[in-house]
Amino acid sequence: MNQAPVLTGAGGSAHVESQVNRKFGFWLFLSSELLIFCGLIGGFLVTKHNAATWPSSANLSIWLVSLNTFLLLSSSLTVVLGIEGIRENKQRNLVIFLLVSALLGFLFLCGQANEYQHLIFGEKYGFGDPFGTAFFVLTGIHGLHVFVGVIWAVWVAMRARKGVYTARNYTTVEMFGLYWHFVDLVWILIFTIVYLI
Repeated sequence: MNQAPVLTGAGGSAHVESQVNRKFGFWLFLSSELLIFCGLIGGFLVTKHNAATWPSSANLSIWLVSLNTFLLLSSSLTVVLGIEGIRENKQRNLVIFLLVSALLGFLFLCGQANEYQHLIFGEKYGFGDPFGTAFFVLTGIHGLHVFVGVIWAVWVAMRARKGVYTARNYTTVEMFGLYWHFVDLVWILIFTIVYLI
């Protein structure tokens, strides 16, 4: 019911093959990103294991980070709703839900900036100690991915307003959705390992 119409003929076949190739290439890109984050998380755990001292969860603003996690997970839902909208050829739904996702991502970054301010100026952590190095590198690179996702969401929404995407052609929207869900999944791992364990 919600599937895009199948294109027929030589042109349709080439179009479908092009979309499949783009998705496959993007999955390869996400696989390389996963390896990067596995290395960063592994580095964090090794640093924590070998450090003489390590802050308790009380120093890490667990309530703020829990709110941040809720915002990021909520943004995944709005991305799903946006993709569902374009599958039904509802451009307006796609635009609205992508912009809401971008806003939630931006609020996540604001929360992260607030946490950094607390840790740097309040708790006096920095790159001169093991925790500061491991924490800021891991969460900072993830934050950079969220920032890229926010810019991408706004870009896709602006193109959607011009009618670029349809129920037959929304691979770029799907690729953005994959990226955003990947960033959310990585954050769940970071949240669990850094803040809860």
